[in-house]
Amino acid sequence: MTPNTPPAVPEVIQGGMGFYISTPRLANIVSRLGGRGTVSGVALERVLALELQRGDIGGHFRRALARFPFPAIAEMVLKEFFIEEGNPLGLKPRSIPVFSIKPSPLLIALCACANFSCIWLAKEGHDEPVSVNYLEKIAMPHIYAITGAMLAGVDFITMGAGLPFQVPDVISAIIDGRTANYDVPVIGQNIHSYTMSFDPEKFFGAKLPPLKRPGFIPIVASNTLVWAIAKKIRKGMIVNGIVVEEPSAGGHNAPPRSNGAYGPDDEVDYSKIAKLLAEFNLPYWIGGSKASPEKLKWAKSVGAAGIQVGSIFALCRESGMKSSIRRELCRIGYEGKLQVRTDMRVSPTGYPFKVVIFPGSMSEESVLASRKKVCDQGVLRTLFEQLDGSIGYRCPAEPLDSYLAKGGKAEDTEDAGCMCGGLWSIAGLGDGGKPPLITMGDDVSFLPRIMKHSEDSYGAADGLRYLRGY
Repeated sequence: MTPNTPPAVPEVIQGGMGFYISTPRLANIVSRLGGRGTVSGVALERVLALELQRGDIGGHFRRALARFPFPAIAEMVLKEFFIEEGNPLGLKPRSIPVFSIKPSPLLIALCACANFSCIWLAKEGHDEPVSVNYLEKIAMPHIYAITGAMLAGVDFITMGAGLPFQVPDVISAIIDGRTANYDVPVIGQNIHSYTMSFDPEKFFGAKLPPLKRPGFIPIVASNTLVWAIAKKIRKGMIVNGIVVEEPSAGGHNAPPRSNGAYGPDDEVDYSKIAKLLAEFNLPYWIGGSKASPEKLKWAKSVGAAGIQVGSIFALCRESGMKSSIRRELCRIGYEGKLQVRTDMRVSPTGYPFKVVIFPGSMSEESVLASRKKVCDQGVLRTLFEQLDGSIGYRCPAEPLDSYLAKGGKAEDTEDAGCMCGGLWSIAGLGDGGKPPLITMGDDVSFLPRIMKHSEDSYGAADGLRYLRGY
């Protein structure tokens, strides 16, 4: 098998959605059933810390951590965050470190253990491939997160929301026992990036166990980016497939290419992509409102291996979405009343973001305007060059005075939401004080074809059967 030939080419890839919507449990089920399950790799260090403080109900994370190849590191994390009786109601959770260009040893350990645990649980009890999905925009954790996922034997790494061209070199460095480097972007006159470095063997105090090389699948949104990837492949970059995601997909989208709205310039010519990738014997999948057997058939007719779908799995019983929110979304979606808009300002990343119109959420102008401005999670902070030449961190969702003092522009804060807090609330991982920010793809027409009535629910297996036309 050559480096550019994947071990399996499924018809259906489960999207890596949100903050802990694509959970290990969901990925495990999808992979067992012949799709490719995906764990959302976003901020898993915070997920692990919060779940351990809740008492790790069911003991799943402790079961995974017992298999971490460096026991002293796992014990450090457990000692700091595990509360056997759970965090008493009303008490503030123990402080979780926030990423910077020089993370503490505790945060590095937490990040590696979290990614290991989630991939280990997603792979538990079967031998089918499992993916993890990261966002290029959230770059500071990558070298530590990828190391943890590889220690658990992750089969594929997918990444979008930027140009993830550094990932193959990180994978190679970890396998070879070398220092892994990742350049994170910095806004400044003199500094435009900062190189974060991680020597796993030095940190863990021993050589890594033998590791397999996971496949790498970038997520892009245009022919131009596919061409850019092909150029990199010709120069030696190892890629194992591509996902082409249209602007109707949930979550972050690529910015429109003209006139501030999506149109003909954003359309993808799949015949050209299929012809180009055939040169490298690479599969590709199409994402964005493709959750139907008819769209799967269409995708294959234009040369794709299949589809990547998110919303159909986000709304299934096994997803990490808070059950009360999931049930209401299923109900209004079944009745044809679910509305989704593309919001150009709510995300601190600067990328357009799909927002579900939902009562009590940040989709309502009054809720967004009345929220207390705070950046207490720090996952989506931007790095910038300070006057003294050092690197600082800011987010348009933080208090206005603080943001302006850091050189931010007031117009960037208009309609900016606390995406971290909003997404945590969807998964039931927030502190209960922040309104949710719900994302979904444009099309949920699959709901009345799976559900028997508006109060019905369905499982991941039902979704896969529907997509395959069974």
